[in-house]
Amino acid sequence: MQSTIIKQAVLTVQNLDKTVAFYEKILGFKVIERTNEKATVSADGETGLLVLEQNQSAAPRNPKATGLYHIAFLLPERSHLADIVHYFIQTRYPLQGASDHHVSEALYMADPEGNGIEIYIDRNPEKWRWHEGQVYMTTEALDIENLLKDATETGWKGMPEKTVIGHIHLQVAELEKNREFYCDGLGFDVVLHYGSLALFISKNKYHHHIGLNTWNSKGAPAPAKNSTGLRNFTLALSNEEEMQKIKQQLEKLNASFSLEEGKVITRDPSGTEIVLEV
Repeated sequence: MQSTIIKQAVLTVQNLDKTVAFYEKILGFKVIERTNEKATVSADGETGLLVLEQNQSAAPRNPKATGLYHIAFLLPERSHLADIVHYFIQTRYPLQGASDHHVSEALYMADPEGNGIEIYIDRNPEKWRWHEGQVYMTTEALDIENLLKDATETGWKGMPEKTVIGHIHLQVAELEKNREFYCDGLGFDVVLHYGSLALFISKNKYHHHIGLNTWNSKGAPAPAKNSTGLRNFTLALSNEEEMQKIKQQLEKLNASFSLEEGKVITRDPSGTEIVLEV
């Protein structure tokens, strides 16, 4: 059900050492490339899921500006989520939340620079409830006791190799122009209007690859150019035909984009940069 739609995200950080230590030591990612100014972390030791780029002069992003709400890492099995919960309990690592969304079970936290992180597993898609093209999602307290029944004897051993970026959730200034950009331009489908302030979109009837909300950012500007936070994220397209179709759709919307080494670089109406590659 879940295919690799979101290939990679790039974050600008002030303190590379501290941030790398969090992703490596706390979450158990593998550092596969490292310089004084940049690090790439991976779950399988080969595929870079997250790139951290240091800019010591960057200003901390205004939490009410548009940009990243959270990056969501999808684990392969429920036992993996149980093991990391048990690990966080043992190490007393502070979480911001733990929720049951019906389609998924999720933990919420932040990295040392305040970038939101979700770690989650999907329930069987056959159990998801759909009505007139809308998927049912809710937010209830995660049943930790029930989850821990799936914990393994070996416990948490770091991010499983098949971990991927399951979705990315963005703060936007308003919904309609962003819906037009992502759906009419990039080819996503709306799968849930979550009240009047949030929208969830996906491809291939996933519960969501991208979340868009105005909870803290209605009418807000894009982050200052020299600020920390999400620099861009990469969407993997299935073939060149899809790429050409999206370019035509972006032109129809008068959405600007550039071409670099076979990739398309564009920005959504709230200023978030997106890289498209086959």
